[in-house]
Amino acid sequence: MEITNTLLFIGGLGGTEIFLILFVILLLFGAKRIPELARGMGRGIREFKDATKEIKNDIESSVKDDSHTTTK
Repeated sequence: MEITNTLLFIGGLGGTEIFLILFVILLLFGAKRIPELARGMGRGIREFKDATKEIKNDIESSVKDDSHTTTK
């Protein structure tokens, strides 16, 4: 529900508004800092996905272990 609202908000922006937002970001952080921020965000997203996969695998393996011990 929250993601849908966010996407609707972004859908209401025109080209001029998006350009203005990007220009303000460029002014605030500078051209050299933006790639560093993007890399940091990419690393954070990758770590989050890896942690999610790890938790999912742990849960699946514990369910498999439980099913094997109950059938024996």
